[in-house]
Amino acid sequence: MHAVEKRRGHYFGTEVDEKWWRRYTKDGFFARGMGEYWFDASALFFRRYLTDAPVVVPFGDVLDVKVGKWHSGRWAGGAPVVKIVWKKENDRLSSGFMLSSDARETERLVQEIRSRCPLEAAGRVS
Repeated sequence: MHAVEKRRGHYFGTEVDEKWWRRYTKDGFFARGMGEYWFDASALFFRRYLTDAPVVVPFGDVLDVKVGKWHSGRWAGGAPVVKIVWKKENDRLSSGFMLSSDARETERLVQEIRSRCPLEAAGRVS
C-alpha cells in the first residue's frame, strides 16, 4: 500500500486493557463505523465517513498486532479483524479494524503494519 492510498474499511472501536466492555471514549475514538484508512511511515489513520478528523494510531506506540473475528463486542461476520494494541499516555488500548474481508489480504496488511512498528526491537511480537 502506498503512503497516500486510501481504502475502505470499518472501525470497531477501541477497548481499554483489551476488555470488550471497557470502551475508550476520548479524542474521537468512541464512534464506530465505516470509513477509509491509510497509513504512512508514522501511523495508521482511519477516518469515519461524515467526520473530518481521523482516528490516529502512531506506530511508535504499538505493542502488538493481532487478528481475530470480533472486537469491542462486535462481530465482523466472519471477516478478519485487525486488533492493534498500543499505549496512549497511561492507557493500554486495543483498536479494532476490518481492513479487508479477504484473509490473505488482511495478513499482508498486518505484515506491512508490523514492519512499520518497533515490535521486534522491543520483543513485543506475539
